Amino acid sequence: MGSLKIIAAFFTGLGCSLLLPFFQKLPAETLSSMALYLLLFLVGVSIGGRRETLQMLRGIRPSLLLLPLMVASGSILAPGLVAALFLPLSFQEGAAVGAGMGYYSLSSILITKISGETLGLIALLSNIFREILALTATPLLVRYCGRLSGIAAGGATAMDTTLPVIVRFTGREYAIIAVFSGLVLTLCTPVLVTAILSYGA
Repeated sequence: MGSLKIIAAFFTGLGCSLLLPFFQKLPAETLSSMALYLLLFLVGVSIGGRRETLQMLRGIRPSLLLLPLMVASGSILAPGLVAALFLPLSFQEGAAVGAGMGYYSLSSILITKISGETLGLIALLSNIFREILALTATPLLVRYCGRLSGIAAGGATAMDTTLPVIVRFTGREYAIIAVFSGLVLTLCTPVLVTAILSYGA
């Protein structure tokens, strides 16, 4: 439902811009920067306010600390290669889109600010699709690829949006792992997106 609201908001804005000249005069770049800073602030507040979550994370096995690292690596390398080989995009642009980790609201704003509206739109739709795929395909992924695959598919959303589905099909014992992985990837998303697009700029 959250993804559908995001899509509806985007097309509503597009329609307003096309049909109502007033909206074309709005300082979109300034407003998007303000929205970005507010979103980053709220992410910090949300994470900092989950003290019980941070306490639960202390019980995670050290070997599982590699999970978010592997998820981040795959999320960056695979889209980068696909973009460079099959799409009219560079490896850097594809990697930046993948570095969104499913966190479409933050990554799309960042990418739009750094690289323009076109790549920002690609990031928005790609990461929304990743969330939808994680919500719908987790049962099959867990069955054929193992329980950690559901967490990997969720990316940053494993700590919130896709967590109920992950817990349902992997078991409650994997909830802490999902929250940990999603939390790390959420924190890494703005850093990785900015670093990838700033490299060589």
